[in-house]
Amino acid sequence: MNKNNQFTVNRKTPAYWRITFHNPPINLLDPDTMFELLTLMDQIETDPDLKVIVFDSADPDYFIAHYDMARAGEKQNSPKESDLPPFIDFATRLSRASVISIAEIRGRARGIGSEFALACDMRFASLEKAIFGQPEVAVGVIPGGGGNEMLSRLAGRARALEIILSGDDYDAQTAERYGWINRAIPDAELVDFVENLVRRISVFDQQALSETKRLLNRTGIPEASELLESRTAFISGAMSKNTQEKMSKAIARGFGQRGDFELNLGHHISNIE
Repeated sequence: MNKNNQFTVNRKTPAYWRITFHNPPINLLDPDTMFELLTLMDQIETDPDLKVIVFDSADPDYFIAHYDMARAGEKQNSPKESDLPPFIDFATRLSRASVISIAEIRGRARGIGSEFALACDMRFASLEKAIFGQPEVAVGVIPGGGGNEMLSRLAGRARALEIILSGDDYDAQTAERYGWINRAIPDAELVDFVENLVRRISVFDQQALSETKRLLNRTGIPEASELLESRTAFISGAMSKNTQEKMSKAIARGFGQRGDFELNLGHHISNIE
């Protein structure tokens, strides 16, 4: 087992890694997270035996809450040169890697947390405890990490518009019905279900797995140029006076902190004047 600052990598077999995120108090994704993720991607892409990875969270209330807006202005360093911004670099590489990626979601996955899950090949969530949301529009920005592109592909245009424009929270049962996730599974059965699926996949022929993923990618994965267009629009919105004022009010009410505001973000974010 290898422990980084925010990620614990449990190499359960040569073919299967379980990667657990832990960034208290509420699993915010920040520039340090991105540096670690890109370092992990270097390992994932170069391991000749690895076939499948599972991302989960050590916090039962938060898979990945959202981006840490208090650190949004910081320069995001990457472990090596890339023409792409760090999260788009990670999401693009993960979706195209030969390794199969699975998100096991318990708790809240909003904003970039939802987009992280969408970058994985499959998503399985706790029926009782998983909450999803894209709250960006409520504060005057748009999803900038793949939410626009992936939700329209998975849920269809009308439901993607509903999800993104409402800025509301969605339970796992609705997310499953919309195609946001593969399945909503009773919480007590979630880990066993994912473990059984992973162990089944991990004994299959590696070339057959990677070639199947490559061929299926032809119909469902956005190009980096699409993601960059959304990111540019996100940054433009984030710099506006209206968004800056709303974010200040949200932070004063508990945004980014453990408590009711974050637990019920979909409700509270719509009430910021």
